[in-house]
Amino acid sequence: MSPRAGLDRHTLVIRAAEIADAEGIEAVTLAALAAKLGVRSPSLYNHINGLQDLRTGLAIYGLELLFTCMSNAAEGLNGDAAVHAMGRAYVDFARSRPGLYETTLRAPEQENTELEAAGEHILQFIIQVMKSYQLGEEGELHAVRGLRSILHGFASLDQKGGFGMALDTNESLTRLISTFITGIGNMKSD
Repeated sequence: MSPRAGLDRHTLVIRAAEIADAEGIEAVTLAALAAKLGVRSPSLYNHINGLQDLRTGLAIYGLELLFTCMSNAAEGLNGDAAVHAMGRAYVDFARSRPGLYETTLRAPEQENTELEAAGEHILQFIIQVMKSYQLGEEGELHAVRGLRSILHGFASLDQKGGFGMALDTNESLTRLISTFITGIGNMKSD
């Protein structure tokens, strides 16, 4: 049986991402994807090796898009301005692509070099931005973890409606990132 014209792995991932963003990652099933594409579920196996393979493809796609958003936002900037731009881009990505964002959160599978590379690409980019703070290698990693924790926590609360007060969430994010930057010196390696 030959693959259906116009269908390929990339198309499947893009359509699955649309389902994830509209309905949540748990709504991404082979049956739902097949229905969206107007094909039978077995046809998907011409392009993917099951649901786990599709979700891994989603994670890679999500990490690549997140990297693009963050690096475009910080292009030409350094130091505090770059951290603020990256932070806003991260939260904006989570807001605009909630299902796809969720796929980016898991730790890369050790045996999946493409997924590892996509995660490593983001890590190295953020480390490069953190170099201007002269934190040392270990300090940079602590700073990356701290920034990721802050941004993920903020994005998650924002997504779930956790900020119910009539107060500008973007201003809160700006102040939070500024507070992180003020305290970043505490992450220096000894």
